[in-house]
Amino acid sequence: MDLCRFFIHNVTGSDSAIPTQTKLAEALMNIEVKPNTNVTATNAALKRVAKIVAGDADSDALRITVEGGGCSGFSYKFDLVAGKNDDDFIIEGEGAGQEHGKILIDSMSLIYMGGSEIDFVDDLMGQSFQVKNPNAIASCGCGTSFSI
Repeated sequence: MDLCRFFIHNVTGSDSAIPTQTKLAEALMNIEVKPNTNVTATNAALKRVAKIVAGDADSDALRITVEGGGCSGFSYKFDLVAGKNDDDFIIEGEGAGQEHGKILIDSMSLIYMGGSEIDFVDDLMGQSFQVKNPNAIASCGCGTSFSI
């Protein structure tokens, strides 16, 4: 059964009946879309967060938010914070050998970051947190601005 017939069958209960515009609208209103909340962080990122937080008595986590702006439309903002909000997604190191740095992402930013990996890179170009975001179709050279 192709997707159209499957949809029609589930809206009307019949393979041949054509649903009315009202029935289609009702069916579409009942579709629940859940964002991908699978955001991960490398051990390098968690280790660096732990080191930064250890040197700042006023913070216990790194907060990453997505804001409008930047040269590509959206930009990542990195802040040290104390405490979490009720809607925060939390990434922490787990198990032996993992550092226990904590990264927080608010629920609105999580919509744009679903499926991403947060890394810390230390190379000849410098040190930075980088977000490898599969939702981004373009990004700028600095790596903090992207478009969807």
